[in-house]
Amino acid sequence: MISIKQWGEDLIGLLFPNLCNACGTPLFHSESIICTKCLYDLPFTDYHIHPENRVAKQLWGRLPLNAAMAMLYFRKGAKVQNLMHNLKYNSKTDVGVFLGGLLGARLKDSIIYKEVNLIIPVPLHHKKFRLRGYNQSTFIADGISEKMEIPFSEDILIRNMATDSQTKKSRYNRYENMKAVFKVTHQEQIKGKHILLIDDVITTGATLEACANELLENGALKVSIAALAFAE
Repeated sequence: MISIKQWGEDLIGLLFPNLCNACGTPLFHSESIICTKCLYDLPFTDYHIHPENRVAKQLWGRLPLNAAMAMLYFRKGAKVQNLMHNLKYNSKTDVGVFLGGLLGARLKDSIIYKEVNLIIPVPLHHKKFRLRGYNQSTFIADGISEKMEIPFSEDILIRNMATDSQTKKSRYNRYENMKAVFKVTHQEQIKGKHILLIDDVITTGATLEACANELLENGALKVSIAALAFAE
């Protein structure tokens, strides 16, 4: 016999279905955030076990990084784009924590990232933060922090300037566009530490380059980079 509680949950599920953030189909009781099929089909890169991956190579020669990786391939119109869209624009912050947990589990098992002792998300400018209400990278960092059992901070690195879109700029102009955008607020908290810098999607890499350089110039021993996805 169906309990009143179960009947109520089924009714709520009928009126307000819990949908997969990747494909939009209703989730079963045992599923959360992403349906089993979409989770199985996610395009994982395995870059966490390959130091000379495409993300790392894209940043070679631009700054002295310890390591760089992204967990998923990003393609327009695909399910990863749906996940990123829900995270960034639909207030689905639980997507960030969930995917951050998947990323953190991979980083924890990676020899390359063993010595990380502080996680820092790429910050948003305060105007964009007010408009959106949250920084998506903070929730990714939260999920990673829980799995790796390493603290994260969103107050050490701030963004004090807004910038234009980077996609149509040359590499030199991207770098010039990002100079002086970020600032370390507490040098003593990063001195001598291996920082893991977190972003949602890597495209040009100019934002991460500027963040990492600011951290290194202010006393960080090493900087490694990890993102949820890499736009090919």
